[in-house]
Amino acid sequence: MKKTKKVFHLVKRSDMSRGKALVFRLIAVLLSLIVCAIVIVSITHQNPVSVYSGILAGAVGTKRRIWVTIREVAVLLLIAVGLTPAFRMKFWNLGAEGQILIGGAASAAVMIYFAPSLPPVLTMIILLAASMIAGMLWGFLPAFFKAKFNTNETLFTLMMNYVAMQIVTFCVVLWEHPAGSNSVGVINQSTRAGWFPRIGGLEYLMNVIIVVLITILTFVYMKYTKHGYELSVVGESHNTARYAGIDVKKVIIRTMMISSAICGLSGAVIVSGASHTISTSTAGGRGFTAVVVAWLAQFNPFAMIATSALLVFMQQGSIQIASQYGLNENASDIITGIILFFLVGCEFFIRYRIEGTEVEIEEKAGGAKA
Repeated sequence: MKKTKKVFHLVKRSDMSRGKALVFRLIAVLLSLIVCAIVIVSITHQNPVSVYSGILAGAVGTKRRIWVTIREVAVLLLIAVGLTPAFRMKFWNLGAEGQILIGGAASAAVMIYFAPSLPPVLTMIILLAASMIAGMLWGFLPAFFKAKFNTNETLFTLMMNYVAMQIVTFCVVLWEHPAGSNSVGVINQSTRAGWFPRIGGLEYLMNVIIVVLITILTFVYMKYTKHGYELSVVGESHNTARYAGIDVKKVIIRTMMISSAICGLSGAVIVSGASHTISTSTAGGRGFTAVVVAWLAQFNPFAMIATSALLVFMQQGSIQIASQYGLNENASDIITGIILFFLVGCEFFIRYRIEGTEVEIEEKAGGAKA
């Protein structure tokens, strides 16, 4: 005896328009804000409108806060852009934290040893170059072993993060100031040697200019150059790339070095352009947050601007309400986590749909399935 049964399975979408996908994402953001409001009210017992007003004030309430938010968006965007070439090649670089730290340590070294005696322009050129070369060399190791021995790049790059932390710890001990403080302190605080210069009186404008230039160059590199085409082909299939005459090993090493060089540059933007010091917390988890930013933007450098802005806006605002309502520092992480949960879940429904199909099941007498 035959009977029909409806079976549900996932099917990849191919017809979702950009407009509809945008509506899905806006709904996800709205739902996340509603859930955040419920959580906040249950903790603070405050009107959610006043809480969200606090978030708005924390992110853009003053001129100073606006520029701090812009600075943080720029840094997160730069790291996400740096990860993009490797991710497009399906080289899962989870070592951005280490690459940031190494790039930051290199820029701090230039600030300490060279900046006081060199012209500012030359110092800036050496500082930016040093951070990029340091990040590039840090990314070369996992790329070389992946290309030559097919090692697992995810584990390799993750472990490199911890090595970078130990190197920075050594640097902190070496450059400790004042003695016994277990910190480097603000480097060249009195002379500002090696600090990013103010442009038009704006402290963080150079950070933004660097990030905008790198974002545009990365987009052009991946979309309009031969190298960009090659890394896309390698990401689709190594065998297809070899058949097309592409040197897969060379592309892996080259792309990862570019990716890690940009992440190293972000270390200079943080150290020389913002904090003016170096520590094991310089990266501050941005390397992992940037993975989410890049993935949510589907590796489109310009789409990453909106994703970075949303996350940083909520993070900065959450810090404000945590302070305003006497919450601990984990409150901002909870809010950010809720938003990420809805955004990631939204991407799942944008890319896939649940489809039901009728299947025939033949049963023997007594109900046994054949």
